[in-house]
Amino acid sequence: MTLRVALIQTRTPATQEAALEHVAPLIRQAAKDGATLILTPEGVNLLEQRRERREQAVTDQDADAAVTGLRDLARELGVWLLIGSAIVKSGREGDGRAANRSLLIDDGGEIVASYDKLHVFDVTLPDGESWKESSVIRPGDGAVVVTTPWGGLGMTVCYDVRFPHLYRQLAKAGAAMIAVPAAFTRPTGEAHWETLLRARAIETGCFILAPAQGGGHEDGRKTWGRSMIVGPWGEVMVRAEGDEPCVLMADLDMEAVDRARRAVPQLTHDRDFDPPPAH
Repeated sequence: MTLRVALIQTRTPATQEAALEHVAPLIRQAAKDGATLILTPEGVNLLEQRRERREQAVTDQDADAAVTGLRDLARELGVWLLIGSAIVKSGREGDGRAANRSLLIDDGGEIVASYDKLHVFDVTLPDGESWKESSVIRPGDGAVVVTTPWGGLGMTVCYDVRFPHLYRQLAKAGAAMIAVPAAFTRPTGEAHWETLLRARAIETGCFILAPAQGGGHEDGRKTWGRSMIVGPWGEVMVRAEGDEPCVLMADLDMEAVDRARRAVPQLTHDRDFDPPPAH
């Protein structure tokens, strides 16, 4: 089975209405070129780090202009669409933080799966850039693999890529593809982005689908771009060479997953072991 997939690289504006206007033409282009599964980056509805403006903008998932508009677009175009993530109200009573939520939309415009980012980005980088995502984003509680017409799709978001045990569990649960929508910082992107994506593909024997934000954003942040698709043998199939908004296309031979796993059947070779003593 062959799947034509498209990644959308964006530079999302700071309102949901502007975000939809920005991404919709790229999705239309991908559908026109024959993609039946289209993936967008993290924060495709809203990238706004200025706290007061973000709190005013974040709304319920069903009221978000970008989310509802993208559902309508998937239905109109007859494509499956991954909203890499939308920043929406978490729906958890007593917790004012938002969710960083990935949504898979089928070709009828219905939400068939959702996943809240498990690992939040709380770091201080060597250049002094500091992020404390946990102050505004409520982390999720569970991993997700969803059945699609082309095989299992594991859902992750950005910083999750640094946690290989999550990806191994997704592969063992039936994922043949794993989505890694992201808004990587420039320092971490330049140093680690491609290496991490290729490692997760090799470890799992999965296709890794990684649409990214790129460039300078209205709220002052700068993201790395370089969206890419990595095959189950670890080969980069296609990549964006910079930060500009674009569409990346590839035809995935889904049988390549079985070939990679037969060649190196590492997912069947786990052994229990005693952990090292704490120091």
